[in-house]
Amino acid sequence: MSAVPAQVPSAAAFKVPGFWGRALHHRSFTIGGALTLLLILAAAVSLVWTPWSPYEMNIANKLQPPTAAHWLGTDTFGRDVASLLLVGARASILVGLIAVGIGLVVGTALGLLAAAKRGWVEEAIMRFADFSMAFPAILSAIMMTAVFGAGIVNAIIAIGIYNIPTFARITRASANAIWSREYVAAARACGKGAFAITVQHVLPNISAVLIVQSTIRFAIAILAEAALSYLGLGTQPPQPSWGRMLSEAQTMMFQAPLLAVFPGMAIALAVLGLNLLGDGLRDLLDPRLARAR
Repeated sequence: MSAVPAQVPSAAAFKVPGFWGRALHHRSFTIGGALTLLLILAAAVSLVWTPWSPYEMNIANKLQPPTAAHWLGTDTFGRDVASLLLVGARASILVGLIAVGIGLVVGTALGLLAAAKRGWVEEAIMRFADFSMAFPAILSAIMMTAVFGAGIVNAIIAIGIYNIPTFARITRASANAIWSREYVAAARACGKGAFAITVQHVLPNISAVLIVQSTIRFAIAILAEAALSYLGLGTQPPQPSWGRMLSEAQTMMFQAPLLAVFPGMAIALAVLGLNLLGDGLRDLLDPRLARAR
């Protein structure tokens, strides 16, 4: 009588809980996701509805405290603060998406090229990244403003350029770790070229790192946009901006301190939410942490 072979556990027996099942039990991810969703909802709602027109001035009703008609009061021009905050969320998301997109696309491409080619190509790209990091977003925006004039487009370009070296360095470091793996060596032995290995093996395995970094850089882009608008270099009137709301409120700190509190809280909550979301994604997308959980 032949022995019954030992039953091999199926793959389902080792199946870990789904991503969303783990995500809903992760405190940083849930709090960060809720705050980020609130930011997106505010921008989406402002596309179709605001309590008042954010461009309508009523000097007779300026500096009003929060009331049933104006939930968060009015500013120095009599504009509804709640409407300004809702529409200002659109500018923050627009700048963050495009600026991070520029850094992600260009920086990732340069980092992948540096890891694949090595030698003088890698050295040249990394020295370019070091040189670019010497010019912060605000300094780059000031230089571009002096040449092309102030505006949201120049602010986006300046923040995007500032993001490129960060993504390039992170991509290159992560890709170098993948290039040293056995399955990449096997792929090279099978005759695959550097481009095919980069697309099929390297990029998919570093995507989690890039996603996490994108959320963190998004938060930094919102801060940079607010700072540039505060200095008058970003979003220009009459388009609402959280940074410019802070700039206009600084002269009324004693008469109407809430004018600075509301946009300041909006910036703080948006940045906090994106940072917590990035921390949560880092934990959830790390295979080692996923197995531990």
